[in-house]
Formats: sequence, structure tokens, C-alpha cells
Amino acid sequence: MQPPRSNAEASLAICSLFESEILLRLMMRHWQHPRADDDDFQTQLLEAATEVLKAACVDQDQVFIVGLPASAMNFVAAIWYAENLALEELKTSHETEEMAARVKWLDSIRRAFPSCFCDPIEFE
Repeated sequence: MQPPRSNAEASLAICSLFESEILLRLMMRHWQHPRADDDDFQTQLLEAATEVLKAACVDQDQVFIVGLPASAMNFVAAIWYAENLALEELKTSHETEEMAARVKWLDSIRRAFPSCFCDPIEFE
């Protein structure tokens, strides 16, 4: 078995592991995502993040997050991107309390893990 060629590939490899579910649940509970107790929502979010990582592996020129090359996409950033994309699709003329809490969760994740959202090559 060959080692992954990119961070995106390495992150994709862990998506099928139980540990990815644990990390997602911990992230949702610790930073108080409003759907932290919704198993179906968490499964859908994990599946969406997996699809983001698959896309990042296939098309390394695609931009998901400004400042983070597709090849450097990681699990935390993929979760963040998938949730951000879901919220963009749900936007309505008025913001619900749940949507505001989900936006707050996204902001908390970016503040807690800033290195997950920038090109790691810049720090070498």
C-alpha cells in the first residue's frame, strides 16, 4: 500500500474509521452545535465532508476554502466546509435561531483550529 500523496488523501482515508465519527461528535458537542444530538445529521455531515475530500483528491485546482489548496484539505476543514455549504443552501430572508447557532459553531471552529484553514507549506 502506498502512502497518501496529499493531506486530502490522508484525511479521506480516515473518514471511514470510527475515529472520524468520534472527532466529529466531540467537535459538535464541545463547540455547541445545535444538532449535536442528531445522529442522522452527524452522519450526513460526515458523508458530505467525505465527498469534499474525494473532490479535493480528484481536482486539486478546485478552491474550497480561500488560502487552503485542495491538496491540503484536512478533515476539520472538510467538516467546516460541508456545514458552511449546507448553511449557504438554506439561507432565507430571515435567519432562524438554529442557523445563527450553526454560524456561531462555524466561527468557533475556525478560531479554535486556525492552522486547519491555511496552506501548511507556508509554515515550512
